[in-house]
Amino acid sequence: MKRSKNWKNAAVQIDRDSVLSPLDGVRLAKKTASTKFDATVEVALRLGVDPRKADQMVRGTVNLPHGTGKTARVLVFATGDRAEEARAAGADIVGADELIEEVAKGRLDFDAVVATPDLMGKVGRLGRVLGPRGLMPNPKTGTVTPAVGKAVTDIKGGKIEFRVDRHANLHFIIGKASFEERQLVENYAAALDEVLRLKPSAAKGRYLKKVTFATSMGPGIPVDPNVTRAMTAEIDA
Repeated sequence: MKRSKNWKNAAVQIDRDSVLSPLDGVRLAKKTASTKFDATVEVALRLGVDPRKADQMVRGTVNLPHGTGKTARVLVFATGDRAEEARAAGADIVGADELIEEVAKGRLDFDAVVATPDLMGKVGRLGRVLGPRGLMPNPKTGTVTPAVGKAVTDIKGGKIEFRVDRHANLHFIIGKASFEERQLVENYAAALDEVLRLKPSAAKGRYLKKVTFATSMGPGIPVDPNVTRAMTAEIDA
């Protein structure tokens, strides 16, 4: 694969034979971010699970304490008072039957989807459009709910969703390169706590196998998977 000059300059600063603490990983991610825009800081985990087995699926949501640095565009499928509640909470797109048809035809100008339970019979037909993009509403992630106002507020406030893929990898974002070190580390700690809490009882052996930080269009930075507590101790010292 052909790599850019900026990517190569960042890569030479990374020792792939060692792992960093989360704080040092964040520092190196900020240092090597080279895009003209404010790069997103991403985390990739390799988990010791078999996603082919239903009892080893890892999926959840978490509210990042410092948000994501991006205001998500939220679409809500709702009618009547719940539609008004969604609009009042800041939903960007609200509708029912006509909106369902628009999405079915390819409308995708949104980052998250919420639906009321009474409309899921119709929204379920959008699985082929929304599913591959990770946008399908699901009760387990709080996106199928009568409390649409709270769901919209949570998403706008920095709620992220994660799901292990078929290769046992799990990805999520922890903010922007412009964030302070403490903000990025605390966001990572919050997300990691939830991933650890969701460890399937059926999973055997080591659960958290590998952790990698990266910024948009940047190389991966190996981070110690054994560090799961007191991540800001060095800052606090």
